[in-house]
Order: sequence, then structure tokens, then C-alpha cells
Amino acid sequence: MLEKQLLHTALSGIRHGELDVTYWDGTTKRYGSGKPRVAVTFKDPTIIKAMRKDLDLAVGEAYMNGRIDVRGDLADLARLGDENQAALGKYLRKLQRPGRRTSKRTNFSDVQHHYDLGNDFYRLWLDKSLTYSCAYFRKPSDSLETAQRQKVDHILKKLGLKKDMRLLDIGSGWGELIIRAAKRYGVRAHGITLSKEQYRATRKRIIDEKLTGRVTVELKHYEDLKGSERFDRIVSVGMYEHVGKDNHAKYMAVVDRLLRSGGITLLHTITQFEDREMNIWTDKYIFPGGYLPTLQSAITELADKGFRTVDVESLRRHYARTLDEWSKRFERQVVKVTEMYDERFVRMWRLYLRGSYAGFAFGNLDIVQILATKGLSDEVPMTREYQYGSRR
Repeated sequence: MLEKQLLHTALSGIRHGELDVTYWDGTTKRYGSGKPRVAVTFKDPTIIKAMRKDLDLAVGEAYMNGRIDVRGDLADLARLGDENQAALGKYLRKLQRPGRRTSKRTNFSDVQHHYDLGNDFYRLWLDKSLTYSCAYFRKPSDSLETAQRQKVDHILKKLGLKKDMRLLDIGSGWGELIIRAAKRYGVRAHGITLSKEQYRATRKRIIDEKLTGRVTVELKHYEDLKGSERFDRIVSVGMYEHVGKDNHAKYMAVVDRLLRSGGITLLHTITQFEDREMNIWTDKYIFPGGYLPTLQSAITELADKGFRTVDVESLRRHYARTLDEWSKRFERQVVKVTEMYDERFVRMWRLYLRGSYAGFAFGNLDIVQILATKGLSDEVPMTREYQYGSRR
């Protein structure tokens, strides 16, 4: 059969890792040798035609729909594909979609597509604070809860907060950072989010913790932040990835307008080593409209608005472990997730979590915290010791 021969020819080029393939006719063939080792069953020959058009989208949809079964870690399958990309690419294409322009309107719908799946869903496998970003592991024995608290504290230390400072969190999630900043440092904190679920949960938590006079949150786009008030500190954690490539300069202009002279901003964002669009499967099913900047582009955008970058820290290995922890917690809740949604949803999210882990552990992805000042400023200490000194 033509489809079988085509797949056999493509997979015969595998030189890194070992792939056992069971074809739809029941025959099995081993390609390559060594680690990682993965076994895949193809149930339908029509998958091959789709793989010739776009490998990522075809394999992702086939796995979601149960037309491909995988024995072994999906992260290992992603690693095997990346490490043999040159050989596979001769026969199986990996398309780059044209960049989609992101607007204020599409920002709302794109963010809500992912974050408004429901707080009950995220409570199943995130930590208790619902911190949905890279954790910070000081010790191998740290739990996810400990590491997420340490991440927030690490950011707050970098910002050099003092009592009654004004702090803005652009993309404040479920509110952990703004609430912790107010409670520990006595700042007046304001957060904005595009997620209705996050907004409602944060509002409730502010009221429950009696912080209404010190912490506020709005369901608002960053472009709609108006008024003459200036903030002493501005932070953004895991939001810049949703801005869209064409809007990076616009985002930086908002930070420039709202931050007082000499103030400090921290940008916590996923980056990629090479500048390329989000793969089609991720854009279609997980993060519509997303775009990952390179480290160089993020620093350049800051510099173009007069910001001075004073500190850059890579947390790549921290995010790989975070995603590994999320995956384990997700798998422990598969029965409940299936009841809430269905088996296809479970397979989709399993693929997302393990594929993302592979991207940080073995692939093209990094995550950085960029600390910058508005103009020349001496508000950041001369050494990094303040980031790791005694805990408050």
C-alpha cells in the first residue's frame, strides 16, 4: 500500500531514538535504536495523507481522536520527532502558519478559550493558589505548592517593593501575586485579566481576605488602562505570550506610559530560540493567537521605549519540572476530567502538557524573567544578593 510505503520510507531515516510502529494491517516495524523509545499504533492509513500536509496538526488530531495510540511518554515522542526533524521533513511536512494579527477583540476570545474552561477544572491539578505559570524550585524536594509560592516571592523580591507603592499586574491570573504583594509588603496592588473566571475568583478572594481597600482587579484589556495615575512597579507573568507579535511595541508603550520615571518592570515570559509561529495544532486547540517572542526581541522592544534591562534569568529547567508536576497531577484526575468533558479532551490536554514539557526539557523553548527600569535608575540593588537573602 502506498501510504505504508511512504511512512516506512520517512521513518527509516530515524537515527536518534527508537520507534516501534504497528501498522493498520497488524504488522510491526522498528525504526532506529537507543533512547528515547516509543511505540505507536496507526489505526488508519488516511492519517499519512494528512501528515504529508502538516505533521504536527495531523499527529495531534489523530491522537486526540484515537486514530493513533502511543505506548510510552508523549514527551519522548515529541523529542524523537524534533531530533529526527531533518530526516522526517523530507517526506512529512511541518508547516508554519502565516502570523495572525491579534486585536483587542481577538485577545478576549483567545484568552477565554483557554482560561475560561472553568475554575473547577484548573483546581483539579494546579496548586491551591491556582498559580498557572512556571514554579521556582529551590530544592529537589520542593512540592509544587512550595515552588509556586517561592516563584511569587522571587518576583516580589526582584521588584523591590516598599509599603504603599503602587503595583500593576498585567494578566493577574487568579490573583495570587497581587494578594501576596499586598499582604507581605503593604503595597496597593491592581490586577487586570481578560478571563471572566479568573476575575470572579480573584474578586471573591480579595473580599474573603478583607483586602478590598488595598487590592483591586478589573476585567480589562491592557490597552484600556487609562488615567493619569502612575505605578511604581509593573509586572506581567505569562501574559506577553498572548499579546501577538504585531502588538509587542504597543504593549511596551502602555508599560512606558503607566510606569513612573525610574520605576521597575518585570516581564516573565516564555521565549523561543528561533523566531517562528506557533505550531498549527497548538494554535487551533490550546492557545489561539499565541506567539512566543525570542529573548532578543523582548529586550529590543524594551530598549526601543527607553527601558534599561538590568537582570535576565532563565527558568527553563524550572518550567520543565513544573509541567512534569502538572502532568502527574492531571493524570491522577483523568476520571474526573473525563466526566467533566470527554476522552478526546483528556487526550488533547495530555498531549499539550507532555509536548510542552518536551519543549522546555529538550527543545526550542525557554522562559525568562527580564527586569528593567524606566530610564536610568538606581532602585535595583548593585548585586543579586537581595534576591536570595533572608526570607521575609
